[in-house]
Amino acid sequence: MRTLLLVITFIFTMNITAQTSYEKGMNKAFALWDQQKNTEASQLFERISAAETDNWLPPYYAGLIEIVSSFGLKDETVLTTKLTRAKEFLDTASAISENNPEIMISYALLNTAYIAFDGAKYGMTLSGENAAIYQKALSIAPNNPRVVLSKTEWDMGAAKFFGKSTIPFCKDIERAITLFEAEEQTTPYYPYSGLERAKAISTECKKETSPKN
Repeated sequence: MRTLLLVITFIFTMNITAQTSYEKGMNKAFALWDQQKNTEASQLFERISAAETDNWLPPYYAGLIEIVSSFGLKDETVLTTKLTRAKEFLDTASAISENNPEIMISYALLNTAYIAFDGAKYGMTLSGENAAIYQKALSIAPNNPRVVLSKTEWDMGAAKFFGKSTIPFCKDIERAITLFEAEEQTTPYYPYSGLERAKAISTECKKETSPKN
């Protein structure tokens, strides 16, 4: 009996140790990202991904860092290298968690980075792909606030491009805010962010719809 208890204690301790190592790594990676040490953060998420082969979050964040940091680049070779690397991370995450709406909208953000770099070159092909991604993500997770927000931002961007009003989409931003505020945050390191972004867009919506002096 004493031996059995020792074995159970050992297994429990090993589990706690493993979990702590993951959390320690994730916390350090987020701290590096917060300090804008994007390369170091991405590399650390990549190393965590190699150890956590059934966890989609580390490769997801490694890819997201590459995507976000690609906006504003002037060199197409650098852009393509970063986004190719980002896609590989997202493919890894997607293989672990198929039809995950958080990963799906990150693929759309990746396409948006190409379009933002050169709309004439990439807009025609990737705009349609993005519309399909957002529609599919919305059909899978209609009450996911990040899906609602991302799709609405995409729709607003398309409206602006064609010289149309974005005001009809403001109600969707308000819906996203409601969904964010109601969302239960129960999974550690899950990408729950987006509420502040939605509120900022809502503020701009209210300026556009308020009576002019």
